Amino acid sequence: MRLLLRLNLFYGTFAALVWGGYQMVPDLHRYLPLGVVETLFNQEQESDIGGIVIHASNVTDEVGGLLWLAMAIVGAVALMVPVSWTYIAIRSKAKMDQSLLETILVLPIAVTGIVLIVHNSLAMAFSLAGVVAGVRYRYSLKSTADSLFIFMAVGVGLSCGVGMLLVAAMMSAIFNYTFLILWELNYGRSDDSKTYMRQSPRELE
Repeated sequence: MRLLLRLNLFYGTFAALVWGGYQMVPDLHRYLPLGVVETLFNQEQESDIGGIVIHASNVTDEVGGLLWLAMAIVGAVALMVPVSWTYIAIRSKAKMDQSLLETILVLPIAVTGIVLIVHNSLAMAFSLAGVVAGVRYRYSLKSTADSLFIFMAVGVGLSCGVGMLLVAAMMSAIFNYTFLILWELNYGRSDDSKTYMRQSPRELE
């Protein structure tokens, strides 16, 4: 299956690059927003509203900071590319939404930047919530399942914004392979049920 091959190639290449980077620089996560997953579980908080610590202690100058930020944003967009492949592959052509595709690729950029700006600032977080509440969205998704792709874009942006690129990669991979399995198995489909996915290659044979 073409989608499976593309996903395997993408995530295999990503894993190889990360592994190779850590072989050359064991503390690579202190220079780039790869993240230390262990800190999500073992990090001590000074208060109940404390934030996640971004472990980038070796980023000490403007150039290093810009490189870290660029890697976080580029990584967020890159990890949404295979999600867009999944959407294109499984969604019926008649109901495919190009604006949704564009949104899931661009939205992580905004989310990553916002998370970095409001990081560990409760006042700025409340200010942002007020601004967002004042914006009215009149666009409605064609299917509730489309909202899953929006949530995925937000989740990837949040992860990259706090320097957890590996968490974002894991989310992206599991999301895509789950949809691929559901599509291939034709899970839950019946003659009179509403369908979200197009016919799988197995059904067309």
